[in-house]
Amino acid sequence: MRTDDGAKWDKEVFIDASTLTPYVSWGTNPAQVLPIDGVIPSPDDAPTETEADTIRRALDYMGLTPGVNMREVPVDTVFIGSCTNGRIEDIRAAAAVFKGRKVNVKRVMVVPGSHAVRAQAIAEGLDKILTDAGVDFREPGCSMCLAMNPDKLAPGERAASTSNRNFEGRQGRGGRTHLVSPAVAAATAVAGHFASPGDLK
Repeated sequence: MRTDDGAKWDKEVFIDASTLTPYVSWGTNPAQVLPIDGVIPSPDDAPTETEADTIRRALDYMGLTPGVNMREVPVDTVFIGSCTNGRIEDIRAAAAVFKGRKVNVKRVMVVPGSHAVRAQAIAEGLDKILTDAGVDFREPGCSMCLAMNPDKLAPGERAASTSNRNFEGRQGRGGRTHLVSPAVAAATAVAGHFASPGDLK
């Protein structure tokens, strides 16, 4: 977004985003997140009993154990796309990670946010990079974002997803959804567990 010509600022802040640690959701709402190298929280550390109960319920549904590092959590499925993270920039970021690599999870779907985005990805050759890696490059649509048609998680199946919600059953009854960025989703698909692009050799 461009500012007005001649705009004046009280202060300018520059942030090197390349130094930021990616975050992963561990629970059943977008607020339950931690750095990718963080450990799954314990209800014992919650400041109130209400929060402890919320953590217990989320851990139970997600099948997670307190104290485990997020990088050690294996993933079954990766979903990249839909309206939230299906822009051409998102597909470029995922393709950059997949280039020259293969997926190591059961399935990976990339669903562009529109026909225009899909056409642009094909024009740039991103579809070839994705399919060579073992990714299912789909037509635009909602797909697994909300468990549409056959694009669902099975009970207990764990997904790294670029969708915008991770409540219980969002991607299929009993499915376990972790929210991540497109680049982290791609790295996770290659590693077979939660990973950032910098973790890949």
